[in-house]
Amino acid sequence: MPSLYDRLGGKTAITAVIEEFVGNVANDARINGRFASTDIPKLKGHLVDQVCGATGGPCTYTGRDMKTTHAGMRISNADFTAMVEDLVAALDKYKVPQAEQKELLGLLGSMKSDIVEIP
Repeated sequence: MPSLYDRLGGKTAITAVIEEFVGNVANDARINGRFASTDIPKLKGHLVDQVCGATGGPCTYTGRDMKTTHAGMRISNADFTAMVEDLVAALDKYKVPQAEQKELLGLLGSMKSDIVEIP
């Protein structure tokens, strides 16, 4: 069976989804304030590399670990849920099949305990 990376369409497709996702977050009043001082191009690059590598692609994520990155940000379960909803909307826009969405969300969901500080 092809890797999730290949089933998602490779780096070009992952980059398109991340572009859409970051746009969704920027327009999401529930969480966009958290990104006011974020270097958005750098964030996009890190997200593409992270998803690419986590799904079996040739990319290497070189950013900080999730616990260090999000320490002290007081991210809540509601914030995390909003982010997931924004990602699902991007995946839906690009017609990513449900099986691949579920697999990707499972990989990313495993990071939740390192990101969320407020239940």
